[in-house]
Amino acid sequence: MTRRQRIMPAVLPSHVADNKAYSYGVLDGDTLHVSGMVAFAPDGSYVGEGDITAQATQVFDNLRAVVVEAGGTLEDVVSTTTYLASADYAVAVGEVRKTYFTGDVPPTSTVVVAPMAREQFMVEVSAIARIPE
Repeated sequence: MTRRQRIMPAVLPSHVADNKAYSYGVLDGDTLHVSGMVAFAPDGSYVGEGDITAQATQVFDNLRAVVVEAGGTLEDVVSTTTYLASADYAVAVGEVRKTYFTGDVPPTSTVVVAPMAREQFMVEVSAIARIPE
């Protein structure tokens, strides 16, 4: 039987969980699909407004929180998709990414999207991970 569960870490804004219209992640069998993570603090405030390095750091912290809540580590991530509000942010986000993925680095696709869902967002990262049972 395939296990399927919604992943909603307590360290991410709880108001998102309340509306039942969004999941930070869904674990289907051993495959974790992680929604696009943005630079939200646990209280829902924006982190690093105008600072791409601070935002990227928060984004990868949030991504890690979802993977850990599902029972994995960042080493279980098999691919990511990075959305940038400007191509100028690519180098800074790549430098931050290197501090989170240090082993077999997962492939990533990078897309420039402007405007993003909220004007404060400079970067968003979604992922797929394989979580061992």
